[in-house]
Amino acid sequence: MYELLKQKNATLAVAESCTGEALVSDKLTNIPGISDYFPEGIVAYSNKAKITILHVPELCIATHGAVSPQVAEAMAKGARKVSEASIGIGITGIAGPGGGTDKNPSDWFTLQLQVIILPK
Repeated sequence: MYELLKQKNATLAVAESCTGEALVSDKLTNIPGISDYFPEGIVAYSNKAKITILHVPELCIATHGAVSPQVAEAMAKGARKVSEASIGIGITGIAGPGGGTDKNPSDWFTLQLQVIILPK
């Protein structure tokens, strides 16, 4: 990941919901030199945090649910914009052990990317 970001001179921001403890951000920050390419990792566990920090539209959450590809995409877009990164990742889901539904069972995740291609 580091080498690809460095090669493309790209930056990456992550918005995590279901991981709670910033699992992806934690793994990224263990990479030496990543701070040049990883400006921000955001844990937005509640719907309020998704709306106020990442600017996920309330209607998106109301229509699709907090655990949906649409919300993950909005989280990725919000992370990218808030941090001014070239790439945003949004992760939401149900980590378990309970709380799942037939539509979104426990241990269900969705990850969406929001990428802006920068001219050379």
